Amino acid sequence: MLGPRVALLQALRTDFVLNVVASGRVEAPHRVDIGSQITGVVARIPVSEGQFVKASTVLVELDSAELDAAVQQADHGVSLAQARLRQVRELQAPLAEQALLQARINLGNATAQLRRLESLQARGFIGMAALDDARKAADLASAQVISATRQVDAVSQRGSDQALAQAALAQSQAAARLARVRAGYAVIAAPTDGTLIARHVEAGDVVQPSRVLMTLSPAGRTQIVLAIDEKNLRLLAPGQRALASADAYPSEPFEARVVYINPGVNAQTGAVEVKLDVPRPPPSLRQDMTVSVSIEVARHPDAIVIDSEAVREADREAPWVLRHEAGRLHRTPVRIGARSGGYTEVLAGLTAGDRVAPAGPHFRDGDRIRSAPVGASD
Repeated sequence: MLGPRVALLQALRTDFVLNVVASGRVEAPHRVDIGSQITGVVARIPVSEGQFVKASTVLVELDSAELDAAVQQADHGVSLAQARLRQVRELQAPLAEQALLQARINLGNATAQLRRLESLQARGFIGMAALDDARKAADLASAQVISATRQVDAVSQRGSDQALAQAALAQSQAAARLARVRAGYAVIAAPTDGTLIARHVEAGDVVQPSRVLMTLSPAGRTQIVLAIDEKNLRLLAPGQRALASADAYPSEPFEARVVYINPGVNAQTGAVEVKLDVPRPPPSLRQDMTVSVSIEVARHPDAIVIDSEAVREADREAPWVLRHEAGRLHRTPVRIGARSGGYTEVLAGLTAGDRVAPAGPHFRDGDRIRSAPVGASD
């Protein structure tokens, strides 16, 4: 009896490529949360979710009436401080100089009067009371000169009055700058080119600094983030090439490259985070899209490969196959290597062209069978 006809599997010599397949999501290297630096009421939102915006594009406008009033008030403060400084320089300084000149004249007159009276008293023409009055007048005139001199010093360019006026002006100018900066916070603009992937605000909302209003995905680098089973960690390395496709567009594959492998393993899932750069992302690729990725982790040229279903006990120490020879099946030990895409690399035990029986509990060592084309059996 020749036995049943069986579609046998043939060992092939070919370049064997080992791939790690996983699913992940498209992600920018970082996202920018857009918020307000002040509390205010939203007046206008000129953009919409999903829109691509250029840097400095207005995203949100807040009601600025109160802020504009604060700017005007601060500007008035600057004007007052400038007027005070001009008053010191243009009015008080000349008056102080005039007062000092008058005090010096008065001191000269009082001193001359005192000398005349001293001469008269020495000759007995006047009494001591008149001389004492002259001395008091001279002392008072001297004190007035000292006071006027100090007043001139105070209103001079390096004097205390000018220093105080200049400090007040600087303080009011700083307050005006601060008011203008705060008024600028009423307009929230895009910090960089990118796509608005989330919007959490509407006109009329009251916003605060702690609230995220929009999320911007910056233009530029596009990455894929995968969670790969830790058993494949030893196979991964930066720089490995990959072929990816979005689940929404499976017929549009694109290239990617491994750029980051997290040194830690997630204790809950047993997965490793892996990131891939996409140098030329297709136009259809969008933030957070689900993608399927096949990473080429090894390439073995001129290898012997067989359909994985032909290998028995592949996960044990002594795998084997049922090799067909002279009309019978023979249990043949094999040494296997990498497995990928439904195929297994055979390092020893088979040669190119050998045919083996597919998986099936009804096949045994020594069975007589006849070879049939793939897909035919009886």
